[in-house]
Amino acid sequence: MYLKIHNIPGQGEVIAVCDRELLNTTLTCPTCDIIIDPGFYGDVLANETEVLAALTASVNANIIGKRVCDLAIAAGLIDKESCIMIGDIPHAQIYGL
Repeated sequence: MYLKIHNIPGQGEVIAVCDRELLNTTLTCPTCDIIIDPGFYGDVLANETEVLAALTASVNANIIGKRVCDLAIAAGLIDKESCIMIGDIPHAQIYGL
């Protein structure tokens, strides 16, 4: 998986994670196209332990892909119903209030 931590001054962090094979692809759905760009999702590979540590330490995340969504579900960070499907690819956002 690719992982990037965005530090937003005064706002905290946003964790972006995508499954490895999705980087540099575009997903198309009826209402929009989702570009899975290394500028947002990063270009550094991370293992499940690193991804889980980043996700559990953050209150804001944007995740896309079956593996990362399954990891977040198994960790209790999101429910399966929180994922939207873009074709056959799950996507979820986590926001802390």
